[in-house]
Amino acid sequence: MLSALRSYLLPIIKLYLLGVKVLLVQLFSRRFRLPAMPRQDGKVAIVTGGARGIGYEVVRHMARLGAHVIIGGRNEQEGLAAIRKICEEYKEAKVEFMKLDLASLQSVHQFVQRFKEQDLQLNILVNNAGVMLVPEGRTEDGFELHFGVNYLGHFLLTWLLLDTLKKSGKCGHFSRVVNVSSPAHRLGEIRINDLNSSQSYSAHAAYCHSKLAQLLFSSHLHQQLEHGGFPLSSCAVDPGIVDTALYRHLWTPLCLAHRIIARLLYKTPSEGAATVLYAALSPDLEGEYGGDFWANGQREMTTPTTFDPKLQLSLWGTSLQLLGLQ
Repeated sequence: MLSALRSYLLPIIKLYLLGVKVLLVQLFSRRFRLPAMPRQDGKVAIVTGGARGIGYEVVRHMARLGAHVIIGGRNEQEGLAAIRKICEEYKEAKVEFMKLDLASLQSVHQFVQRFKEQDLQLNILVNNAGVMLVPEGRTEDGFELHFGVNYLGHFLLTWLLLDTLKKSGKCGHFSRVVNVSSPAHRLGEIRINDLNSSQSYSAHAAYCHSKLAQLLFSSHLHQQLEHGGFPLSSCAVDPGIVDTALYRHLWTPLCLAHRIIARLLYKTPSEGAATVLYAALSPDLEGEYGGDFWANGQREMTTPTTFDPKLQLSLWGTSLQLLGLQ
């Protein structure tokens, strides 16, 4: 009984303490402002979860710069409303919505198939969509929700689009994969034999595990691309603590207070999108200067676990097996 209570409460306490620490650092640090980015005419980008929050601001900015942006999301009405809003602001914007449910491997396959039928290039993939602290549940394919949506769905999406991303890049104009992560990865751990958190479940711990998995994937993918000499880079970004709907499943006693605190102290979605856009568009991150982990507009060190080659390889191989790709 005591052990079960500890395994339930400890991840909650750790995550909220980390949140307070990160928020304090954010409040007393100079916020990164996105410098002017070059035009993106002729480039094609996919942004998952691009209908609201950080994703919406990323889509909006890329469209303003002339990119053809595809929003991948579950809610078609929400996606079309976002497109209308962007097109009202920028008459020449090229934005479209395509159905994508990262909790369904079939949906991911169908999304990629529909995209490839358009015979478009793909210069930028922003893996932005995610869930946080959702009640215990499983994806359509039986994976724990945080692991399935935040990590495995994006792993499959990226894997299926790799050939197009590689073909679209060239020397001096690399294609880019940008994985939107979280400081919560610092509290995560990867148990290869229990990736679904079946032995002891905590939504708080599961979220942290999924974000660590995302970083391991991003780092290993970048290394593989470098070794293969492909004109494609992969990096991860911490957008900071941002006032978005991602926090709607917070611990009930904190929900009311959180709404007030978020309005007053958190970054706006536009501010949260700044480093994501920098990683996706900046000429400073071209070629060999891409990759790594970025926060507040600069490279940041992560935990040693993120760079563990054995863990990266083990998670990579297990993910391929779970997805039927090996």
